[in-house]
This record gives sequence, C-alpha cells and structure tokens, in this order.
Amino acid sequence: MEKCALITGGTKGIGKAVAFCLGKAGYDLVLTYASDPEKAEQTQDCLRQQFGINVSVLQADITKKESIDKIDAYLRENNLLLDAVVFNAGLTCRDSFEDLSLADWERVFFANVHFPVFLLQRIVQLINKGGSVVFTGSLMGIQPHSVSLAYGVTKSAVHALVKNMVKFLTPYELRVNAVAPGFVDTEWQKTKPAEIRRNIENKVALGRFCDPEELAEVYKMLIENSYFNGEVVVVDGGYSYK
Repeated sequence: MEKCALITGGTKGIGKAVAFCLGKAGYDLVLTYASDPEKAEQTQDCLRQQFGINVSVLQADITKKESIDKIDAYLRENNLLLDAVVFNAGLTCRDSFEDLSLADWERVFFANVHFPVFLLQRIVQLINKGGSVVFTGSLMGIQPHSVSLAYGVTKSAVHALVKNMVKFLTPYELRVNAVAPGFVDTEWQKTKPAEIRRNIENKVALGRFCDPEELAEVYKMLIENSYFNGEVVVVDGGYSYK
C-alpha cells in the first residue's frame, strides 16, 4: 500500500534527511521549500532516482498565510491523501533583546507556531486515520540560552502545542509528537567557526554533533510506532551532561 508524507522545509538540512529516510521506506513525498528552486529540484531528482518514489516540490514561504492556501490547494488538486505530516520548516531571529522589533518577533511566531497550526487545521481531513503529525521542536525550547529569544520561546510553544493537540486530533484518529534536536550537523552548522563547534562538542556527552541521518530515524519511529502520542523526544547526545 502506497504511503505519502508532507514535509515542510523538506529539501535541506533536517527536513531533507527525513525525506531520504522516509523515501527509503517507500513513502511518496511532498516537500516544501522556501527560496532555492535549484536545490529543491536536485533533492527531488535524487530521491526519485534513488528510491523510485513520487516526489513533488512546492515553494511555500512559511511567513506568509497565502502559503497555507497554496499547500492545501496542491494536495486537493492532486487528490493526495497523507499518512504523515512533518512540520519541519522554521525561522529564527538573532537580534539582541534590546534590538528585537515587534515585527520580527511576530514573524518568527507566525512561521514557527501560527503557520503549522492553521495549515494543519486546513489539511487535517486529508490525513488518513492512523496517520501521524510530527513537529520539529528544539533543545532551545527546553534549555534556553541567549542566541535567540524569539526562537526559544516559539519552540517552547511548539512543545506545548504537541501536548495540547493530542486531545484535538484524537477524533481524527491521528497521533502528534515532536522531535527536539540538539546540535545537528547540517549545512548551516558546518559553517560555524571551528572554535565555536569545539565549545559545543565539549558540552555534549557524546562529544559530537548529531548526524542528520541519525536524527531522521527518530522522526520515522514517531511516524510508524503507533503508541507514541503527545511526546517531545529530545535528541541531544547528552547536552550539558558533562
């Protein structure tokens, strides 16, 4: 039986790793991306060639409410029913507390909290019974630090959202969980100066960043294990345990 998953932000970083993990398991995929069509097409072609699955890519800016309409319309026009939805796309703002503007604060909240809530509201009836919704949370939503106030608070909200959504998704026979990654060795992390990377690694009990493929397996577990519900699974390698 064919399975299909929607992954927001599914052509780079963590989302791409999840796409390859699910693609290997035989899922057809709908992947959204923000602003790099060339990278999106490369990911699409690679997934198709490697696993022989159906892969669609769709440009959708998570800071714009019109993207909710766009994704919903695409699924309905193509008669797609979903078995899994991964809300992975996110946004941060690294302005200091003193310089943080209301507009930027609201933009991060819209992207990380409002967008997935109202997209899910729109497409919930397109998810097959027994299906799974997985959010990307963050260690920063649990152990705050000074890098981004807006990001940390919105990821804390995502964790609370998962707990609250259990009740509201039960009538649809859907499960909802989140993964809270620590430091993952994505393209963005690889650009950090060596000294900063070493400082981070020294705080992780395992002494290294998480491999994206390792993390993707946790998403797959939450999607396919039928008893996980309302959980926020932290994957941080034992951060600050040493």
